[in-house]
This record gives sequence, C-alpha cells and structure tokens, in this order.
Amino acid sequence: MVTDKLGEPIIGSSVVIEGTNDYAITDDRGIFVLNTTKAFPLSIKASFVGFQPNTLTLNSSSLELLVFVLEEDNLLSEVLITSRRRQEEIQAVPIPVSVVSGALLEETQAFNVNRLKELVPTVQLYSSNPRNTTLNIRGYGSTFGLTNDGIDPGVGFYVDGVFFARPAVTALDFIDVDQIEVLRGPQGTLFGKNTTAGAFNITTRRPRFQPDATIESSFGNFGFVQTRGSVTGALSEKFAGRLSFSGTKRDGLIYNLATQKYTNDLNNLGVRGQLLYVPSEKVEILVAADVTRQRPDGYAQVVAGVVETRRAPFRQFNQIIQDLDYVLPSTNPFDRIIDHDTPWKSGNDLGGVSINLDADLLGGTLTSTSAWRYWNWDPSNDRDFTGLQALGLSQAPSRHDQWSQEIRYAGDFSNKLSGVVGVFSLWQDLRSSPFHTEESGIHQWRFVQNNQNPLWRTPGLLDGFGIRTRNSLQSFSGAFFGQLDWKITEKLNLLPGLRWNYDEKQVYFNRETYGGLQTDDLALIALQQSVYNDQEFEAFVDESNFSGQLTLTYRPSKKINSFGTFSTSFKPVGINLGGLPREGDRTMIELARIEPEYVTHFELGLKTNPRSNATLNIVAHITDIKNFQTLVQTPDLSVNRGYLANAERANVSGVEVDFTFKPSRFFQTFGALAYTDAKYVKFTNAPVPLEEVGGESFKDISGGRLPGVSRWAGSFGSEWTKGAKFLGLGGKFFVGSELFFRSTFSSSPSPSQFMNIDGYGLLNARTGFRGDYGFSMFVWSRNLTNTQYFEQLLPGAGNAGHYAAVLGDPITVGLTLKFNFEIISSH
Repeated sequence: MVTDKLGEPIIGSSVVIEGTNDYAITDDRGIFVLNTTKAFPLSIKASFVGFQPNTLTLNSSSLELLVFVLEEDNLLSEVLITSRRRQEEIQAVPIPVSVVSGALLEETQAFNVNRLKELVPTVQLYSSNPRNTTLNIRGYGSTFGLTNDGIDPGVGFYVDGVFFARPAVTALDFIDVDQIEVLRGPQGTLFGKNTTAGAFNITTRRPRFQPDATIESSFGNFGFVQTRGSVTGALSEKFAGRLSFSGTKRDGLIYNLATQKYTNDLNNLGVRGQLLYVPSEKVEILVAADVTRQRPDGYAQVVAGVVETRRAPFRQFNQIIQDLDYVLPSTNPFDRIIDHDTPWKSGNDLGGVSINLDADLLGGTLTSTSAWRYWNWDPSNDRDFTGLQALGLSQAPSRHDQWSQEIRYAGDFSNKLSGVVGVFSLWQDLRSSPFHTEESGIHQWRFVQNNQNPLWRTPGLLDGFGIRTRNSLQSFSGAFFGQLDWKITEKLNLLPGLRWNYDEKQVYFNRETYGGLQTDDLALIALQQSVYNDQEFEAFVDESNFSGQLTLTYRPSKKINSFGTFSTSFKPVGINLGGLPREGDRTMIELARIEPEYVTHFELGLKTNPRSNATLNIVAHITDIKNFQTLVQTPDLSVNRGYLANAERANVSGVEVDFTFKPSRFFQTFGALAYTDAKYVKFTNAPVPLEEVGGESFKDISGGRLPGVSRWAGSFGSEWTKGAKFLGLGGKFFVGSELFFRSTFSSSPSPSQFMNIDGYGLLNARTGFRGDYGFSMFVWSRNLTNTQYFEQLLPGAGNAGHYAAVLGDPITVGLTLKFNFEIISSH
C-alpha cells in the first residue's frame, strides 16, 4: 500500500522493482499487487508526482502488508536549459530566459509562435501571412509590416541547434516539442547567427531506446481537428529512431460574399523523423529531417476603417468608391465579412535535413551542426482589401535555400574557467519563382488618379497593366564567437564574450511592365509609367564588425543570483529587394544599401528563490540602437513592397518581473509582467502616417513610439490538481487557466492618430484528467470571454485612406484525447 503522512491512500502511484521490468500502479485504495520472478532481496521503489520517492528493501517473504509512506514534496521542479550550450539550472544562468514546456504548449493549444506569445509577454509577433511576419523580443528585432527579403532578423530562431533564416517558420505547427527557451537581449557570443534582440532555442523530443508511442487528437468548434503523434524506440543496440507528425484543419473564420464560402482556414501537415546513433558512450550522432506543408485558403484581411488623408477631396477613399458605385460589405470588421474578388492563397512549404554530432572531448562537448533547409512560397493576395478590381494581382512566389555549418566546443578549461567557443557560416539563395507580379484591375485608374486630367478615363488604360519582377539574393554570413565564465571566487563570476562577424549580400533586380492599353500616345504612356515602370539594378554590400559582452555575476547564496551585463551587437548590413524609389527618371540606387544596426545594451538582473517552492526574478534593461533598420510604406505602387531605410537612433528600455509559486502539491501558479518603453530617439526623414499622405513626403517623428510595442504586457497562469482514478486508470484531475493582456500599441511605422490598437485581454482555460500512463482527456477553451481584438492594422496599397485588420480569433472550445503507450524498462 502507498499512503501519505496522514495515512490517506495515494492513487496512481508507480511501484517498481528496481533492476526489472516488473511494476504496478496503485488503485483507488492505494493498494498494489506486484508479481516477480526476481530472487530476494528486492529493492522496491514507490513514487508519485508531488512526493519524494521512497525505496524499501525486502529481504524475505512476509505476510504483512508492505506500506510505503511518501513525504509531500512541494519543491519546484528544476528547470534545465541549454541556452549556454550546456545543461544548466535556469536560476543559475545570468540571462533573462522564459521557458515553456512542450506539455504546456500542447494543453494550452499553443501550437505555433503566434499562440506562444500569449505565454511570454516579451514576445511580439505580427503576421499578415507567413512571408510578411515580424518576430520581435522587447519590441525590436525585425521590420514592422511587409517583409523586405534583403534584411536579416534580429531574433534568432533555432530548432535543435539549426538556425531557421526565414520568418515563415513562425507559422509552422510545433512538432513534438520538448521545451522552448526564449532568451532576451543580444546573444551573439553564444549562438551562431548574430541576434541583437534575443533568440528562440527550441528542442524537440529526441529518440529513445525505451519504446514509447503517443497519439493525441483534438476536436473543436469551427471544424477544428488536430492530430499529433510520435513513436520512438530502439532499432538496434546502437540505433534509435523517432517519427513525429502533426496535422491541423479548421474552417475559415471570415465569410467571402464574392465566393460564397468561408476563408482563413487552417490546413497544415508536418512530419519529422530522427535517427540517433550512439557508437560509444562518448559520441552521439543525430540525423533529422522534417517537411511541413501548409495550404490555407487564407490570410485575408478585413477593412477596419477609413481615414481622411491630405490628398484632394476627389482622392479620398470614400469619394473613390462612391464614384465607382461601390459599397463596403460591412463597416464593422467583427462582422467578419469580405467581398474580395482576388483569390487568397498561401502555399507555404518548409523542410530540411540536419546532422548533429556531439562528442565528449577533454572534459567538454564538441558539437558540429550541419544543415540544409528550403522554403517554397506560393501566395495570392487581394491587397486593395475590397471587391473592386484595383490591385488585381499581388503575388510574390519565392524559393529559398540555406546551408549552415556550426562547430563549437563547450566545457571546463580548468576548475575556475569554462566557456563556449565556436565558428558559424550561413549561405542563402533566395529568388523569385519565377517572378513576382503586381497587376492593375479595371478600377485601378480611379485609385491612382492624381489630377483631373480626363485622359485617366481612357478605356483600358490600366486594365491588366502590371509588373513582373525577377530578383535574386545571394548572401553569406560567417562568424567566430566565444564566451568565457571565470569563477573569480565562490560567489563572484566574470563572463566576457567576443564575436567577429562578416556579412555580404548580392542582389539582382529586374522589373518589367506588361499589359494595359497599347498606345503610341506619349501622354497616355506617361500616365501608365507614373503607376508602374521598368527598373533594373544590381548591388553588392558587405560589412565586418566586432562585438562583445561583459557580464558580472554575484551569487551570495544558492537562493540569490544577481548579474549585470554590458554588450554590443550588430544587425547585419541590409539591401533593398523590393524596388527602389525614383527621382524623376532616375532610380535612387544609393538607397540599395541599408547600414547595419549598432546595438548597445545594458542589463541588471536578480534571480531569487525566496522559498523552496517559489522563484521571483526581476530584470531592468536599456538598449540603444543606431541606424535602426525600418521599412518605409510608400504611396508609390511601383515600389511594390515598400523599401528599407535607417532611422538615426532608437531606444528600448524596460523592467520585467516573473515568478513561479507552488504552495502545495495540488496547486501552482506562474506569471510574468513587462513594462517596455520603445521609441525613436531620432528619425528626421521618416515616412508620414496614413492620415498625412498627400502633404509633406517625409516627417520628423523623433520621440515617437516604435510600432508593435505595448508599454504593459503580462501573462498569468495557474493549475490545481487532485490525484484520482478515471476509467480504472491512475492519474489526476486538473483545472488550469492562463490570462494574457497587453496595453494599446501602434500599428504604423510612423506614429498615427488612427492606426493604434486598443489594449485587450485573453482568458484561456482547460480541465480534465491527466493519466500517469495510457490515457488523458480534457476540454479546453481559448479567448473564453470572446474578446474582439485586432492583431495588426495595414494600410491599403497606394495609401488611399482605408486600412485593414488582421483579426484575432473568436472564442474556440474543444476536447482533446491523448493515448500513451510506454514499456517500463530497467535500462
């Protein structure tokens, strides 16, 4: 029998005869019966979550009841991370890190980065489709709005040590994730690719020699169905394999009157296979391959509002649609109704192969990570956001290949000195597939008409008039990096780090016009060319730089860890790959190069364990960014993706607090709160906001806030459990919930009176039975209060005055069933 100190039976406790496969699970009376052929003496171990294990030795047979009394254990489980390229306890690492377990991701339905951000309030993600995705930490890292492929991300995204270069990866469903670590602040002395804002360090579940299989299915409203599974086990004495998959489907959430069907559905399928080879105790080789295919009919945006620009009255959006005898299908975006006449499509394929070798060497670990990855992007968009044929086609199909190699050594060099040293290289090849297209429809003339010249009404002038762009980008990034940890005394450590980085990019851009009215009339040709024109250029940029960091840690006791960090970092040189503005008939080729960001970062942190069942951490940070890389949303349609520019200086500062608390084995809670002040210190030549289009071409927005950053954001969660049996299986009932909130934020690169998103809060909850082995079942809900909120606002192409919204999901509810099959082994 297994009981607690009060004599109450513990249901679902595991009892194992050590050194054998013989085990039992206690019933609802705490009773177990265990049969074995092993001879006496026997070491029998009883264990249960929330209690300290207890082992008894039985020397001979006895008729007396064998009673195991387990002491309650409210200690927090040690959270181990690999952020510094070795396994360490999170409270001992002098880096602000947020950790989310794979189990929490699965139970909260946080199956991609966009949902993960609700658990980590310092993360911002904005996506109008997988290509046009912004992933930031603390409000900076990537440009806000449409993506320009000639710029690097400032947030590193790593899966099992492999760097993923394209932001489209954030749209993928997580496949068999074990843990996600979100590191805040520059990490260039620890990771291969330079990261100025932070890094995602994702580890998936590895192959095991112990046989195990899991299958999980979820069913929800809006036709939501998701199935995930994995199987692992030994293939031979030295080989083990793991095969994992994830599939997600959901009906659309927006009704299209033009097609008479719902759009913005989910249609995702991903597979990952791993082969582990262990030739000796000192060497492990892991080969992994993954493929993800997404085919949503989606990423449509809904017109959210109209502002009056500074253009002439005949150029205002409401006047334009009135002249065209058109009425929006709804003026309330949360009616979720559109009438788009251009099909929405977002074919998103990613995959790759990696080989990871770990070898014990001289008291440390030598690691080699080699990888090839690809990305195929096949989109179709309606960028005028209406049922009019203004911008008839907007498509940028692309093919991307990357090859990366990282070699690093992490270990102890002496009893006082340890660290990481490494070399990293990344090659990228990105090209149109076969070309990018922008094409005018029959109503485009009215949107681009900039004077009262009657020639604009010439029949067919812009009908089918467009541009096809063939472009390519080849880039190389190489680096040497290292960080030492010098134990000056038992309580004081000094951690210097250094990085040398080299980056080069070469671009070819060739844009040609086609279609429209075929004419020799020079006046008509001039009107056409004012909308679209031919452009061709080549450009090459390169840059090398040194950066580094210095961290001082003081740990007066095991319960207190304080640290201060000063670091510098560079975001690589950029190059425009979406067309350049023109000055008269001249292409402004001088705008092709985008200067690298120079980041200076200060941080003070305190990690504490006020009690054995609690943690409380606080971090204050200040980041100064020179040559801040930003995206200019231009009214000029011929610069069809916007173009990159440098703001002279930006600054991000803030304070972050996080805690965990487990007052009893039945209840635990966690939370994080972030205050972030992000602003342009100096940006004298910025684009004007939407409402000022038609006035001055540029504006001094120094002092204005950066887009996408809430001053306040937080997440809080809790879970109550109780040991129980369900359908004869041991386990526990649980009730859990999470609350995420954020304050108002700007959705315009230049501060706007209208393009701001109100703050909102989201409540998620779940309850059910979590089995120790075999079976789990629970119901869940997301956005339980059915909050109506915007995730992002986007101006219509050409800045006519209307803007569209990426809508947050309404309330979703569902049921999850999970089956696990595991064989307990002594090995």
